[in-house]
Amino acid sequence: MTRLDVGTIRNIAVIAHSGAGKTSLSEAILFNAGAIDRMGSVEAGNTVTDSEPEEISRKISISSAVAFCDWKESHLNIIDTPGFINFIEDARGCLRVSDGAIVIVSAISGVKAETEKIWKYACEFEVPRIVFVNKMDKETADFYQALSELERSFDSEAVPLQIPMGSGENFKGIIDLVTMKAYVYKDGKAEEAEIPSDLKPNAEEYNKKLIEKIAEAEDSLLEKYLEGGELSTEEIIKGIKEASLTRRFIPVTCGSATMNIGIQNLMDAAVMCLPSPEEMTRIVPVRGINTKDGKEHQRKPDQAEPLTAYVFKTVADPFAGKVSVFRVYSGVFKADANVLNANTGTKEHIGQVFYLQGKKHVPVQSLGPGEIAAVVKLKDTNVGDTLCEEHHPLVLPKAKFADPIISYAIAPKSKGDEEKVSTGLHRILEEDPTLKFSRDDESREMILSGMGQVHLEIALEKLKRKFGVEVMMKTPKIAYRETIKAHSKAQGKYKKQSGGRGQYGDCSIEIEPLVRGKGYEFVDKIVGGVIPRQYIPAVEKGIIETMHEGVIAGYPMVDVKVSLFDGSYHSVDSSEMAFKIAGSMALKKAVQDAKPVLLEPVMSIEVVTPDEALGSVIGDLNSRRGKVQGVEPQAGSNQKILALVPMAEMLTYANQLHSITSGRGLYSMEFSHYEEVPAHIAQKIVAERQKQKEEEHEK
Repeated sequence: MTRLDVGTIRNIAVIAHSGAGKTSLSEAILFNAGAIDRMGSVEAGNTVTDSEPEEISRKISISSAVAFCDWKESHLNIIDTPGFINFIEDARGCLRVSDGAIVIVSAISGVKAETEKIWKYACEFEVPRIVFVNKMDKETADFYQALSELERSFDSEAVPLQIPMGSGENFKGIIDLVTMKAYVYKDGKAEEAEIPSDLKPNAEEYNKKLIEKIAEAEDSLLEKYLEGGELSTEEIIKGIKEASLTRRFIPVTCGSATMNIGIQNLMDAAVMCLPSPEEMTRIVPVRGINTKDGKEHQRKPDQAEPLTAYVFKTVADPFAGKVSVFRVYSGVFKADANVLNANTGTKEHIGQVFYLQGKKHVPVQSLGPGEIAAVVKLKDTNVGDTLCEEHHPLVLPKAKFADPIISYAIAPKSKGDEEKVSTGLHRILEEDPTLKFSRDDESREMILSGMGQVHLEIALEKLKRKFGVEVMMKTPKIAYRETIKAHSKAQGKYKKQSGGRGQYGDCSIEIEPLVRGKGYEFVDKIVGGVIPRQYIPAVEKGIIETMHEGVIAGYPMVDVKVSLFDGSYHSVDSSEMAFKIAGSMALKKAVQDAKPVLLEPVMSIEVVTPDEALGSVIGDLNSRRGKVQGVEPQAGSNQKILALVPMAEMLTYANQLHSITSGRGLYSMEFSHYEEVPAHIAQKIVAERQKQKEEEHEK
């Protein structure tokens, strides 16, 4: 296969909130380009880009998928991205390698919070984009309302390239404002027609607005326009592309993906408005760090340049192994070759290379700049790694993903399957950078963390399907801590006689609270040898072990200063073990008189909510013992709430926020500090822990 001309390539991410029609649009694009011979549907579960069983059963995209087609003189790589809030970070990784994006706005529901979030990701990578107002065939569809809402939400001027002919069941086609021609659709096929007389004034008004926006960008065009001259079609097209690349305004198209209305016009607009890899490099140069000299180097989308390819996605396949999906930025990527992973410094052998058409693999021998493809069984290569020539090592910047916001403890249903769970999850983690898996040293639980409950449920469904192991999911234990609020003194004396040599250790300590976050401090105040030097570390060891185990509820103790000031010993019976036990006994006694309390982790959270739900969200946070720190207005009709909330109150927050805001609310959180647990709640926690200990003892 001949390598593609980089100027003909368009790497396009399809982005929007869940349910806007991304997968349906991707399917329609492939069908119109002749890449598939019939359009599948999300409902039937037979689309090219939604092929995972979990996607088909839930009727949502949970992972990005790549497909390709040729349209007229261009080669389109289409990346269908997830829009469901739990999986939205995947879209961020895809935008990292995209040169343009089609943003879908529903003509029924308008712009949702997820779309606003993904729009920010596109801004982060400076990706040019056009908007497709979808579902014009549905009842209550309103193109002009959607137009107004996207301007308000994205704080950008929206300029239609097309307007609809009717809406709902009367939607029959579009009017192209560049050529000023109507396209009437019947059974998915377009016929060119004159603009109906009742729609002509509206079309002329929007055509005038389009030309004015183009003329404003260039003095010669503005002069020509003001003098009454008409801009040529070539000048209009050039002006639209320039505005799209510089993001001066948002080009807007419309149609219906499922009815295949307006899709060919959208494809033409995408080729016209969105850049090739060559053009994108002029907007955002490709730069990385050379690992040999530590300096920044630039790469051009040229076959003569050294090879540089970026891995943006992996798929764990139990049969084929790990599938690594990458984009070539420079040079030539060949099958059956050796490359260097610049991030790890390890060499990788490239076996077969193939284009992706959803799950279908199309073999290819070599790739040029701008192309997207996949390779299997790379040993040490993960998402965000750069593959390059050994003598030209270059590390490209990685996409940064949000930290997990929810954690659950997991346990295998069958005893002895712990190793299978760990192995399988690590494979799944390779394909999803937003999942985290760890073991809690305190609770000895396996902890799975992700972006929401659905995210974790689907990960475990994959674990069962791909690796044959089932697990139970339960709420994890909160990492409470114990501390004290007052000074106290106590003696720990361990004396044991059992015939022959006995055990004797005696120490007196004073404890006092430290400033929150200081941890632990041990002070040796022994004078006169009342405790020999060799036994003092044993006393401290007993104290530290007891602090780790906790005194009042079995949680680690923090922020305590311990001073060892007195004691006694026996020349024969004293030992390190005796003094270790004495230190433990002294601490347990001292804590009882030092006003012990429980501490709980408090999270700093940011919640973005629509204006109309602001009061309800704040009320809910207050009910969770939250302390609102401030409210900041956001783009569009949204507000950002800053608050501090105990972690124990946030375990089920994702579902509640979704309910309160009708799916439009978003939140993130990170650990802030530890704070004292209210007495009535602390009593319940202590009682529960005591009950657990009794049950464990009975077993």
